[in-house]
Amino acid sequence: MYYLSTRDASLRKTAAEVIVQGLSRDGGLFTPVEFPKLPEGMLEELISADYRQRAKRIMKLYLEDFTEEELADFAAKAYGDQFDTRAVAPVYHLTEGTEVLELWHGPTCAFKDMALQMLPYLLTASLRKTGEEKTACILVATSGDTGKAALEGFCDVDHTKILVFYPKDGVSDIQKLQMVTQKGDNVGVCAVIGNFDDAQTGVKKIFSDVEIRKTLEERGLFLSSANSINWGRILPQVVYYISAYCDLCRDGRIKLGDPVNFCVPTGNFGNILAGYFAKLMGLPVKTLICASNANNVLTDFLKDGVYDRNREFYTTSSPSMDILISSNLERLLYLLSGSDEEVRGYMDCLSKSGRYEVSGELKARIHEVFAAGWCSDEAAGEAIAKLFGTEGYLMDTHTAVAYTVLENYRKETGDDTTTVVVSTASPYKFCSSVLSAMGVTELRPGTEILSQLEEKTRTTAPAPLKGLAGREVRFTGQTEKENMPQVVLDMLS
Repeated sequence: MYYLSTRDASLRKTAAEVIVQGLSRDGGLFTPVEFPKLPEGMLEELISADYRQRAKRIMKLYLEDFTEEELADFAAKAYGDQFDTRAVAPVYHLTEGTEVLELWHGPTCAFKDMALQMLPYLLTASLRKTGEEKTACILVATSGDTGKAALEGFCDVDHTKILVFYPKDGVSDIQKLQMVTQKGDNVGVCAVIGNFDDAQTGVKKIFSDVEIRKTLEERGLFLSSANSINWGRILPQVVYYISAYCDLCRDGRIKLGDPVNFCVPTGNFGNILAGYFAKLMGLPVKTLICASNANNVLTDFLKDGVYDRNREFYTTSSPSMDILISSNLERLLYLLSGSDEEVRGYMDCLSKSGRYEVSGELKARIHEVFAAGWCSDEAAGEAIAKLFGTEGYLMDTHTAVAYTVLENYRKETGDDTTTVVVSTASPYKFCSSVLSAMGVTELRPGTEILSQLEEKTRTTAPAPLKGLAGREVRFTGQTEKENMPQVVLDMLS
């Protein structure tokens, strides 16, 4: 199977090549030339399989230049004892017709672990397959969770270095502490004075900077990415949509062939896009519901076909969704339009004016699959308190956004299809917001807030977060967005 750039469909690269490169040199995102259908009978077979077996078989459909033995080994290592449940990505039955896919049982307590525990194995194997002998320098822009998950996944991995940029005031205290205390000889972390879009734009500019690439090559280095612009990040995420469906069938919540909806808290559009890829493969997905916070640029786009980032940026209680430039949307535009020229036009408009409007035909195709909504911090907080009070279920702020949007969607449409709420982070990563939602006004400092939430809810904080107490802060640097290239060159000197 080959992969093309969303901005130049004439490019053809193997899976190993695109995983190594990360982002196409023309600024486009690598996307499969075609999406394989689930072979007849495969979905039924996967119902009785465990998560590792499901990952191996699904990923093999895309990774023709990898052997089944390699992928089985990668899956066993990526989804092993570092997850606190053998189920890896369990589905929790919340209420009749509403399920919660918990993607935060990994080592950093966020859904990014589902891909970033796998990506280091895919990347190092791809380096061997392509004969690349230079060291991969992985640049990451994070809105909170990707940074720690990437640092953890690539910590001391041979032939790699990793540098993470995060918005200085745009992550939770726990998220920041996870990153700045990261161990490893090949890691670096730097705050950007600005928001996530500033960090992400800066990383993309570095990738397209010919002089920086040349300088790094002279040092025996090359740039790669662990953001969801890298195909090696998106592919493992497809697995958990199919896995969730299989679990629902196994547990008798649905019958094989029944349609389901997924409601996904969405910022950079990678997570929900993986669900769309699963649908293209033949998974019976009816509607993908995109849930946004007050930074609702995606909600507006999916409803009216106009993408406009020229709006006020809000710092919310769901910081991983505080994004106004959703990179992965470009892949959807290409798949629905089938035109790299059309995509180039949209991206050029976005770069020059911060706005573009898609054709009526493309808008209609979007409406066939996607619904969208947004909610305020206040509404998300009310959902946290309500669900804990009525169902005894504790959720984080991002999951609460998705739950609230789902409730509103059902009221507006009357759609009673079984729906899976995609839960992207442990509530203990956002203790202050969760406690505030429950009416607590006096919050304990630092990591002491973890025990405060434990006492309030009689739940247990994840071990990786408890282990942050007393950890040495290693990284205190910060930079203006314009100076990000120099930070990269200094780190990689």
